[in-house]
Amino acid sequence: MKNHVQKGDTLTIPAPAAVLSGAVVVAGQIIGVANGDAASGSPVDVDVTGVFSLSKVAALAIDVGDLVYWDAAPKLVTKTAVSNKKLGYAVTAASNPSATVNVRLVPVV
Repeated sequence: MKNHVQKGDTLTIPAPAAVLSGAVVVAGQIIGVANGDAASGSPVDVDVTGVFSLSKVAALAIDVGDLVYWDAAPKLVTKTAVSNKKLGYAVTAASNPSATVNVRLVPVV
């Protein structure tokens, strides 16, 4: 197919800020996890599908299947939708307290 560009599971985009490998990256409506370190404005490969272990609000209990969001200020997964970007859904339970939760990224539409 002449017009196929890429599969789309990983996107190469300009880093919106300095990012570290494994960090959540938000660029407009694109949200994913960085495959490597990048300086602001430099190309970074960002996975936009898959399951990732991500830091969460420690005092938050999350159940399997809960819809979760990315709170950019503290850089943590939360269940609060207000002013946060939809990230995906939990594929493991995470108790209160705990530091991480496994999240299946869901493309924003």
